[in-house]
Amino acid sequence: MLTKAQWHYCLEEMERMFPDAHCELVHENPFELLIATLLSAQCTDVLVNKVTKSLFQKYRKPEDYLAVPIEELQNDIRSIGLYRNKAKNIQALSKQLIELYEGVVPANRDLLTTFPGVGRKTANVVVSVAFDIPAIAVDTHVERVSKRLGLCRWKDSVLQVEQILMKKTPIELWSKAHHQLIFFGRYHCKAQNPQCPQCPLLSICREGKKRMNKIV
Repeated sequence: MLTKAQWHYCLEEMERMFPDAHCELVHENPFELLIATLLSAQCTDVLVNKVTKSLFQKYRKPEDYLAVPIEELQNDIRSIGLYRNKAKNIQALSKQLIELYEGVVPANRDLLTTFPGVGRKTANVVVSVAFDIPAIAVDTHVERVSKRLGLCRWKDSVLQVEQILMKKTPIELWSKAHHQLIFFGRYHCKAQNPQCPQCPLLSICREGKKRMNKIV
């Protein structure tokens, strides 16, 4: 397992590599970010942004999503995976938002996780990006990088990964580290063909050293 000093070195290198890491889901307000993040489950941000470009022109507030038949909303997001279930969740979420919060997205992770289709990861993204509340959202990139490096155990759950990251990362770096971990996983430590030979973290990376030994 990585020591705290080694992990801080990782954070410094990711800061050097991706100083401008940010949320790549295009949005103009917390509600749009909530919808975009819900749509991004098992889907790329690139595809979500392609769909929301027109979606967010047609649907601007929760009431708009309830004003159309479910089939119409399904058709509008058809190119996104699990579109039927996501359309159902968007309408249920919009209804709950209107009835309980007057259409305003709450700046509270625990409240957000009570909405249909909104898990801990989505809630963490929204509070962090939309409301600047320190949080670490563990998506596939964050989980993969954390486990490959040896910060976490391979068998750790997503929640355990999040808890370890929060424990070992200074709270003022949580939100930035979250985006830098995503960029590191998306553009460098990829699921397929990670760039181990050129990686500045190779000397302390559990998986990287194993991969390089196989090559040698």
